[in-house]
Amino acid sequence: MITIALTQLNQIKAHASATYPEECCGVLFGEEGESGKIVREILDIPNAKEENRERRFLITPEEYRRSEQEAERLGLEVLGFYHSHPDHPARPSQFDLEHAMPWWSYVIVSVKKGMPADVTSWSLDDDRREFREEKIAVDEREARRVMPGVGSGGML
Repeated sequence: MITIALTQLNQIKAHASATYPEECCGVLFGEEGESGKIVREILDIPNAKEENRERRFLITPEEYRRSEQEAERLGLEVLGFYHSHPDHPARPSQFDLEHAMPWWSYVIVSVKKGMPADVTSWSLDDDRREFREEKIAVDEREARRVMPGVGSGGML
């Protein structure tokens, strides 16, 4: 299970709508608790993919390294990533499967005609053959802090 604050979930949905018809992407920071992963902060990252941005996203090695540094500074860990699927279901694609790593969570938001729809979370099995869906628990209490990312005018 992955727990995410309602404010963070809304930020992910807003990011997905704002970048439509292209995919958005970002990082999930948090910690592992007794009942699963707990997202404490999120960071939206600009999609660095140069082509086919409506079906692919890219987080550059530099952005990933800065995300790891930010996690360390916050005393948290990178729990995974989020991205959108414009006009497609919130299910991992074959491309997602080929580029995922076990343990991390992959939150996907479906965006239909510019409006966010379903949100799901997935974790890759250790054998890397398939994803398993993770339950998302939405915490309606206020998030500790919602971090604007480079893509929305903030900086790490």
